[in-house]
Amino acid sequence: MLSCDICGETVSSESDMKAHLLIVHMENEVVCPFCKLSGVNYDEMCFHIETAHFEHNTLERNFERINTIQYGTSDRKKDDTLQCRIEVNSSIHSACASNHMKNSAQSLPKDSNLKHEAFYAENLTESRKFLKSKEEQSGLTERKGSIYETVYSLPECPFCGKIEDCSQDMETHVKTKHANLLDNPLEDCDQPLYDCPMCGLICTNYHILQEHVDLHLEENAFQQGMDGVQCSSGLELAHQLQQEEDRKRKSEESRQEREEFRKLQRQYGLDNSGGYKQQQLRNMEIEVNRGRMHPSEFHRRKVDMMESLAVGIDDGKTKTSGIMEALHRYYQNAATDVRHVWLSTMVDHFHSSLGDKGWGCGYRNFQMLLSSLLQNDAYDDCLKGMSIPCIPKIQSMIEDAWKEGFDPQGASQLNNRLQGTKAWIGACEVYTLLTSLRIKCRIVDFHKSTGPLGTHPRLFEWILNYYSSEREGSPKVVCTTKPPIYLQHQGHSRTVVGIEERKNRTLWLLIFDPGCPSGEMQKLLKQDIEASSLKQLRKSMGNLKHKQYQIVAIEGALSPEEKIARRQASRVFTAEKIP
Repeated sequence: MLSCDICGETVSSESDMKAHLLIVHMENEVVCPFCKLSGVNYDEMCFHIETAHFEHNTLERNFERINTIQYGTSDRKKDDTLQCRIEVNSSIHSACASNHMKNSAQSLPKDSNLKHEAFYAENLTESRKFLKSKEEQSGLTERKGSIYETVYSLPECPFCGKIEDCSQDMETHVKTKHANLLDNPLEDCDQPLYDCPMCGLICTNYHILQEHVDLHLEENAFQQGMDGVQCSSGLELAHQLQQEEDRKRKSEESRQEREEFRKLQRQYGLDNSGGYKQQQLRNMEIEVNRGRMHPSEFHRRKVDMMESLAVGIDDGKTKTSGIMEALHRYYQNAATDVRHVWLSTMVDHFHSSLGDKGWGCGYRNFQMLLSSLLQNDAYDDCLKGMSIPCIPKIQSMIEDAWKEGFDPQGASQLNNRLQGTKAWIGACEVYTLLTSLRIKCRIVDFHKSTGPLGTHPRLFEWILNYYSSEREGSPKVVCTTKPPIYLQHQGHSRTVVGIEERKNRTLWLLIFDPGCPSGEMQKLLKQDIEASSLKQLRKSMGNLKHKQYQIVAIEGALSPEEKIARRQASRVFTAEKIP
């Protein structure tokens, strides 16, 4: 058994002791022979020498290059080169071992110096023997990549090719022998020099300069080509994005147009959701479900409605009669602020029901006009045997007028169909229906405001002239033979039954509104009418501020020939415009 003199560890053999000394004690004492680095193991020190002192550590190709430069490439020179490599390798290993031993001896106790020196000497000898046996077996040139192939080439002068022993000597040689080349390497050159016109590089040969410039040109051409490709790709991408944006915009516009069209269809009753009958039944069912109508009342009203639709005559449940007589009495006995009032002939008020609420004002106003005409003997020949029709019957009558050839443009706009729909009607449809019944009438269009703050004083003046031909000397209350006037504006229509002239010369229209329920209208039938009850009838200029108003004024009866002429004229519908 062997015992370590440094740490006292016991091992079984001499080889184990050598390994113990190398691993435990010697690796921590390795010192770089060039820069005195210490504190690393053997493998780390080898890596340090190969990287930090590369001028002392090149591979076999440096020996081959030295051999070629100094001795040529003959077999004899190769043997000399091999011998040179072995000597250089041996000298470097000897230097390393000497430094290791020296440093180890300084750091270890005196009683162990001898053993460490013997260890280094023995390991160095064994390393040399191992290296030499390896070189003899494989000729050294066939082994590349092993640590034992690592050789250390001598530095060579890049200007004259001289080889020195170390890098410091080579640096001194270059600074002393070739200082002029370092200061101005091209100053002493006799051959002409060529400057690159693109980057300023100095070339000693024209052909080299030409190749160099060609590389510049190729690079520029390639860059331009890439820029062109990128530009083309960018334009194509922008075009695609623009097309996609246009497609989305058109799709959104188309969707909005469809939605607006559907809204208009719903607003004007052209959405195929049923007509008067369906709405009446649906609303009565809602009233029953809410407890506002008894089921027996529902069935009774349903039967009455079906009978009315079957005969085509209005059931009269929305009619209020006698209002014009009540107004005549009121103005005779009261209304002290009124100077003159002109009233139309007798008119019955009709209001909207559950079946036409929200869309039936035009039909109800026609019923008011017709109720006045039926009480006027001047129109007996035109309306002989006629009663107030129900709303589905009025729709059928307008369709018949279209079939006769009246107002083909209006018929086309409403798809030549009104029955079974909630389609609105306006001044043109009322004119068409009256003309088909041989009632002489005309449309006057007050297409823009004629007064301050959006008022229409010309409208009031026209209606005043319609009812009164001579105002001076007339009584306070004048019951004329003039029928009422159909008044249309955006979204609604009403019936004008008279006009007031106040003592302050202001004009007020008397209007029947189909949106006013019969309960409110019946308040006017009382003996003592209060002025507040007429508030719903009286409309001043400040109350009529819609952008446009159209009126249908009745002027008498038509002959059959005049009816034909008006039918022909209605193919291109025109209206009198004021102003």
